[in-house]
Amino acid sequence: MTVPTITLNDGKTIPQLGFGVFQIEPENTKAATLTALEIGYRHIDTAEMYGNEKEVGEAIAESGIPREEIFVTSKLNNGFHAPDAAIENGKKSADRLGGYMDLFLIHWPLPTVIDFVPTWKSLEELYHQGLSRSIGVSNFQAHHLRKLHEQTTIVPAVNQIEIHPYLVQDELRAFDREHGIATEAWSPIAQGLVLDDPTITRVADAIGKTPAQVVLRWHIQRGDIVFPKSVTRSRVEENFAIFDFELSDEEMSAITALDRGHRTGPDPDVFDYVPA
Repeated sequence: MTVPTITLNDGKTIPQLGFGVFQIEPENTKAATLTALEIGYRHIDTAEMYGNEKEVGEAIAESGIPREEIFVTSKLNNGFHAPDAAIENGKKSADRLGGYMDLFLIHWPLPTVIDFVPTWKSLEELYHQGLSRSIGVSNFQAHHLRKLHEQTTIVPAVNQIEIHPYLVQDELRAFDREHGIATEAWSPIAQGLVLDDPTITRVADAIGKTPAQVVLRWHIQRGDIVFPKSVTRSRVEENFAIFDFELSDEEMSAITALDRGHRTGPDPDVFDYVPA
C-alpha cells in the first residue's frame, strides 16, 4: 500500500499518513515504532517533550530500513526557546534521531511569555546547517504566522495544529494553504470523542469501515497530514488501511458540518507552559 505524499514549500516531500508517539511511554516507544515501520509507516512524529526521541531513534536504527526512507519529525521543548538553547537542543534531537531530522517544529508559540521570532531564527540556522531538512511550527495561529512572515526569512513548511471533526479549523487551514504552508492534524480523532458520533458511525456502517478509518480518511481527502498513535498492533494496522476507499462529497460535508469549535488541547493564544 502506497501512502500519498505532499510536497512542502521547500521541495521536500512528506508522507500524508504517519505514526505518532505522543503519550507513549519511553519503555514502550521502540516496540511501538518498530511495529509501525513493519506495517509500512514511513513517517514518525515525536517531540523532545514526549521524552521518547531516543527510543524512536533506536527503533529506526534497528528496523533495517535506511534512515533516508523514513521521515522523522520532532519539536522544540518549550523550555528551550532562547536562541542558543534552541540550537543546542535541536542538535541533541538530531543526534537522537539518526543525525538529522526531516522536520523540526517550534512546539508552541508561547506568546504570553516569550518572543518566538528569535526562536524561529535559530531553527533557520539549524536548517542551514542541515540538522533539519525542513522546519515548521506547531499550534501557531494566523497572527503568529503573520509575525514570522514580517520578521523572518524562511516560511514555515508545516503548521501542526489540532484538527478533528469537532474542530475543523477551516479558516486557519485556508490561511496555511494561501501561504504555501502544509497543515498537519494532531488529535485527529479528538482523543476518541468523535468515534461515537451518529454521523460518523452511520458513514462507517454504510461503507463497512470503522469510525476511526472514516475520520482518518476525511483528513486525508481534505489534504491534512495526519499521524494517529496506538500501541495496539491491530489498531495501528487499522489506521494504515485507509487507502482502499473514498468518502463521497456528501459524506465529507456531513462530517465537516460537525464542527463545534471544541478543543481537546490548550488554546495556543494563552497556553504558556514552560517546564521547570
